[in-house]
Amino acid sequence: MLRLLDRLEEAIIAFLIAAATTIIFVAVVHRYGLSTSAKVLGFAGAHELTGVARGARTTYKWLAGFNLTWAQELCIYMFVWMAKFGAAYGVRTGIHVGVDVLINALDARSRVAFVMFGLACGALFTGIVGSLGARFVVEMYSTGQTSADLEIPMWIVYLCVPLGSWLMSFRFLQVAVSFWRTGALPKHDQARVAGLDEEGVRS
Repeated sequence: MLRLLDRLEEAIIAFLIAAATTIIFVAVVHRYGLSTSAKVLGFAGAHELTGVARGARTTYKWLAGFNLTWAQELCIYMFVWMAKFGAAYGVRTGIHVGVDVLINALDARSRVAFVMFGLACGALFTGIVGSLGARFVVEMYSTGQTSADLEIPMWIVYLCVPLGSWLMSFRFLQVAVSFWRTGALPKHDQARVAGLDEEGVRS
């Protein structure tokens, strides 16, 4: 069950990154295509280049037929969702930056106590944020408010706050249980690529 949750978490983050990147690329190409074809049309008209002007006008009309005003808003929402789930992923994999010089200098018993206290505080804080976020989502649902461009219900947009925060709280508890059993915290290895082991790399 936990492995399924891990894969779902990673799939959501990967999908949001890929989709947002693609949408931004298409929107930028669309915007520059419109401006470039308009400039070419003006230049061709001034120099009586009929064929070029006709092609530029056709291109401009074709691009203008695609309404991508919603792209920026959608990408903002997607990056917000990605950040919330990415924060939970960071807790699970040990990506978050932490200064542990003083903690590591303590004796074993004190270190365990301080680490467990920190993880408990993280779980409590994110759990509270998730609960407050859920309350806000319920209130937002009752207002029927929608976004400006996409016109989607805003409660769906803000749903990432309780979901991401509760998932992050769960990850803090998961790390705490693992640390209590093994005495080790998750540590991110920048040299390691997920899905590739040393034997696979050598081959």
